[in-house]
Amino acid sequence: MIYSVSNHKGGVGKTTSTISIGAALANKGKKVLLIDLDPQSNLTQSLSIKNIQISIYDNLKGEKLVNTIEYRNNLYVLPSSLDLSAAEIELSSEPGREYILKDILAPLKNKFDYIFIDCPPSLGLLTINALTASDYVIIPMQAEYLPLRGLAKLTEVITKIQNRLNHNLQIGCVFLTQYDARKVLNRDIAESVLEFFGNKFLNSKISNNVALAEAPSQGKDIFLYNKNCRGALDYEELWKDLLKPKEKTTEKELRATFIVKHSNIEKLKAIAYWERKSIKKVLDEALGAYIELYEKTNGTIQIPK
Repeated sequence: MIYSVSNHKGGVGKTTSTISIGAALANKGKKVLLIDLDPQSNLTQSLSIKNIQISIYDNLKGEKLVNTIEYRNNLYVLPSSLDLSAAEIELSSEPGREYILKDILAPLKNKFDYIFIDCPPSLGLLTINALTASDYVIIPMQAEYLPLRGLAKLTEVITKIQNRLNHNLQIGCVFLTQYDARKVLNRDIAESVLEFFGNKFLNSKISNNVALAEAPSQGKDIFLYNKNCRGALDYEELWKDLLKPKEKTTEKELRATFIVKHSNIEKLKAIAYWERKSIKKVLDEALGAYIELYEKTNGTIQIPK
């Protein structure tokens, strides 16, 4: 199973989440590969991986065979390097450039239980490669206004990838990082994200925790650094929530959500008048389109106002 951890807004906890979720699964005996696809090499540096002979850049260029590095038991890394910053320009003229990473990972899928790709904070060719190669995309975000505004653009790109390059891609989950339940803004953002993503939004949230910021300076994942800290406990709960089967939203629940929260009776009256239909007929047609769109987008649409 391949997961891309993506958000084009920087500083939302992509690298920390990639490492921590992977480390949590490795602790449970799963064989996990972490891929650093960010030219800033934050994941590589956070785990203090040095003297790199072969990086993901070499693999994307087709110059060398994949060489994963064993960080610790069950946890492997495919590191990045500064050279990766030139990859988007160098690969832009390659035929089938969106599928390069997918071809690289094809022989690795059977060797690992889980593969997590730490995407760059952009929606360029590297991120498109990651989404094309993935089964699911995980979206971490801060409980703040600007990251919330950026979700619409990200979901638009994901939909285009689904339609044109990877029909099997799904949004695995969305979760909040650096969360403080005492702040009204954080709670309001959580409600907005829940409305936007429905059951794709995880109940588990990653709290503000200094240990998560300290662990990279020691070259350790959070479980090696301090397995009893709040950050470690949060990620322990998060991976369980991530892999827990999601219940399918029933049509009855969709109908209730649509009618109770989003019906505008004056607008319905106006439409009914101009189209010479009953209000019930107009509402049923709108609801049908809503349910169809909900199913087409795997429950990740923005509910119409």
